[in-house]
Amino acid sequence: MGCAKWFELTKTSGIDSYNTKVKMLYSDSGIYCLYQCEDRKITASLREDFLDLWHEDVVEAFFWTDELNPIYFEYELSPLNYELPILVPNNKGKFLGWRPWHYEGNRKTKHEIHINKDGDAVTSWTAEFFIPYTLLKPLNNVPPQKGSRWRANFYRIDYDNGESSWEWQKVKINFHDYELFGHILFD
Repeated sequence: MGCAKWFELTKTSGIDSYNTKVKMLYSDSGIYCLYQCEDRKITASLREDFLDLWHEDVVEAFFWTDELNPIYFEYELSPLNYELPILVPNNKGKFLGWRPWHYEGNRKTKHEIHINKDGDAVTSWTAEFFIPYTLLKPLNNVPPQKGSRWRANFYRIDYDNGESSWEWQKVKINFHDYELFGHILFD
């Protein structure tokens, strides 16, 4: 595992102009993501995993490991440290997520949130998570080998003043435009 550089997400909608950046690393056992989200207010009230977290402040990562199969992994994490890990079969825009079965032990993600403040005022929040390859089974091309190429995208949604969103690779209709995801090369 090496040192990763930050990459900025591009604001795509809304009035809030917060900076959002992401780092991603991988190891023999899984994928690590770190988000840094400038913010002034945490808009989150859902206090349970597997809820519709995208209706509140959230970061999201999508990994499409095999371009021959329209199935990808989506991971969401709220600033209250609740998660939504799902597999998404996407048949030409018709999609639903499937929750992991036996989500325990070495199949479970690890995640942590930190809300940064200046006095009582929120200034930003960080989200970090680890996605084990054992959770990504039965997707093909997992774990990645040197030279493997996955498609991916990274997002943030914030609701301080209505919905604002950020993305790494531009999509047209919604975050599930998997054919527009960027490329990750494992070296």
